[in-house]
Amino acid sequence: MRAHKITLAALAVVAGLSLTACQNDGDDAAQTDPSSAATASASGGGSGSSGTASGGSDSGKDTAAGAGADQSGRTAECRTAGLEITAKDTFIDGDPDGSVAVEMKNTSGRDCMVAGFAGVDLKTDAGTISAERKGAPADPYVLKNGKTIAFAVTYPLNETGGSGVKIEGLVVTPPNETKPVTLAWPGKPSLPVTDGSGAPVTVGPIGSAGQGG
Repeated sequence: MRAHKITLAALAVVAGLSLTACQNDGDDAAQTDPSSAATASASGGGSGSSGTASGGSDSGKDTAAGAGADQSGRTAECRTAGLEITAKDTFIDGDPDGSVAVEMKNTSGRDCMVAGFAGVDLKTDAGTISAERKGAPADPYVLKNGKTIAFAVTYPLNETGGSGVKIEGLVVTPPNETKPVTLAWPGKPSLPVTDGSGAPVTVGPIGSAGQGG
């Protein structure tokens, strides 16, 4: 019985030591896990921050590119619907040719770009006469909202004493447009009848006005 008691006691001691060792191992593991978890969390947080910054940067670049594509900064061209077009006689006694100034006022509510030549046709009782361009076109011009720009139309005077070719209207098409407007003709009532060898009807570039454009 004594031998059995000693053996049981020894087993109890060994079991106690084993339990203590297991508890110590558990404590060590418990002490190690928070450190490992913190390291993983810090690593994961760093990765998350980097991904967000990259996404934000990429998003910013895409937005900027989109804005640049949609808003190029170029001023839109003037359109017929946004222009108030009028014509007035600018002939002065003694001038060799008749002249009319065509004015275009920007009423669009925004600035617009205008350049080159307008299309000009005279409606007559003998048919339509298209004006020939005269002079070099000026550089593109930003026509501020509410402002006016003009160009000249010149035509030969009817000094034959006859009725000539009666002018019935003035058709103006702004540069780079296809929609015309028809105006009352403010100049002399007729052109001389010619065989095509006389002086032509001419239109000056945008920005010209008065005799000769």
